[in-house]
Amino acid sequence: MPELPEVETVRQTLRERVIGQTIDETTILWDNIIKRPGDPDEFKMLLQGQTIHEINRKGKFLLFDMDDVTLVSHLRMEGKYAVYPKEEVALPHTHILFHFASGTDLRYQDVRKFGTMHVFNKGDAYDNKPLNTLGPDPFDPTFTASYLFEKLKHTTRQIKSVLLDQTVVAGLGNIYVDETLFRSYIHPERTAHTLTYLEAERVRQAAIDTLQEALAQGGTTIRSYVNSEGASGSFQKELFVYGQEASPCKQCGEEIIKIKVSNRGTHLCPVCQQ
Repeated sequence: MPELPEVETVRQTLRERVIGQTIDETTILWDNIIKRPGDPDEFKMLLQGQTIHEINRKGKFLLFDMDDVTLVSHLRMEGKYAVYPKEEVALPHTHILFHFASGTDLRYQDVRKFGTMHVFNKGDAYDNKPLNTLGPDPFDPTFTASYLFEKLKHTTRQIKSVLLDQTVVAGLGNIYVDETLFRSYIHPERTAHTLTYLEAERVRQAAIDTLQEALAQGGTTIRSYVNSEGASGSFQKELFVYGQEASPCKQCGEEIIKIKVSNRGTHLCPVCQQ
C-alpha cells in the first residue's frame, strides 16, 4: 500500500499536470470506488465544470481542491493516477476517467479496486469521515514527543500496532513503521505504555527522518508503486529491515528476521531491537 512518501510523491508529480485543468465530464466504470455521494450520477454532476486549483494531502489521502468541492481520494493497495490524451485507449483496470476541457484525461487505475473517492462541499472535507478521524501527519507541528507519549502511555497495545493506527498518526504503514522502529532500537512487540518519554521522542524523530529520506528518493517501490509519471521510487535500496529477511543487519551483521505482529509481517534485527 502506498504510504505517506509515495502519496506525497504522487501529489507533487500530479500537481504539474492537473492544476488549472477543468473537468468537462467524468466516466465511471466501477461504481464501488465512489463512496460519497452514494449516487455516481450525482458524483459526476458535482465535478462537472470544476477547475482543480490545488492538490493537498492528509496522511495517505489526496485532496483535489476545486471551485466549489473537494475530491478526497485514497489509493489503498494499488491505486494509480496518470494523465493521458483523451483519444488514447484506456489501459486495463482503469475505473474512473476525468475528462478535461484541454483534451486530456486524468485516469484512475486500480487492479484490486480497493480505492475510494469522496466529494465534499468546499470546506467540509476535514469535518467528515474519513479525514476527521485521522491523527496528525508526522510532519505536522502537533506531532510532538509529548503528543506521542500521551498516546502511548494509555494503551497496552504493541508499539507497532499503535504506529499503524491512523487515528494516532496519519501516513505510516507497514514499511515505514518497521524502519522507524529499527532506527529507534525498539522491538515492534514492545508494549506501548512501557516506552519512556525519551524513547517516544526517538520514535517520533526516526519516523520523520525516515519519511524525509524516502520522499527525497521518490518513495519505495516494493511491488507495483509508481508516481503519476510512471516512475518508480528508489528508497527500497536503503531499507534496513523491511523486506530484508535473512539478510545481515547493516548495523550489527545479525540476520534480519520476520515475525507477525497484529497479523502484519514484521521485520526486525533481534540484536539491535532486543
